[in-house]
Amino acid sequence: MPLAVDMEDIRQSRNGDSDAYRRLIERYQHHIGQVLWRFSRDRRVHEELVQDVFVEAYLSLGRYRGKAPFVHWLSRIATRVGYHYWKLLVRRKKRESLTIEEWDRLPFDSGEKIDAGQAAALVYRLLGQLPPRDRLVLTLRYLEECDVAETAQRTGWTKSMVKVQTWRARNKLRNLFKQTGREIK
Repeated sequence: MPLAVDMEDIRQSRNGDSDAYRRLIERYQHHIGQVLWRFSRDRRVHEELVQDVFVEAYLSLGRYRGKAPFVHWLSRIATRVGYHYWKLLVRRKKRESLTIEEWDRLPFDSGEKIDAGQAAALVYRLLGQLPPRDRLVLTLRYLEECDVAETAQRTGWTKSMVKVQTWRARNKLRNLFKQTGREIK
């Protein structure tokens, strides 16, 4: 159930109290920032996406019914905002890909360790080569560790669609690796 303090701040925000909405932003800005970090690692873009979520939430506040916690409602908006951002990138054809030289510098079988930051950047770049829908489902399922039901809730898809989309996206990611001559275990 929604927190009583959230419901009171939401009620006051609907009545025009900007301080009440500021409190909601302060309460959930960090969580929404974490969700959106999966969608962009450019700090400027990231900040804009976070702001877009809270603007969209404010404009939609009248439709929040309080059947689920406010943070879940915000997370769903954040997922939608991030997904639309990825679709915009595809339309602008600004997708990133790894060059052959970058692949060759990766420590796959050499026993050399890759640090967490390098691994995160690699995963982010690989996912960036996938269509937005595939990127979204893999991000939610494996990076955000959402189960099928939560992924369905956050995307608005059916559970069956989540399962099928996950399977297809994993195969596309596997094919990206195969194109480089690397093996996935």
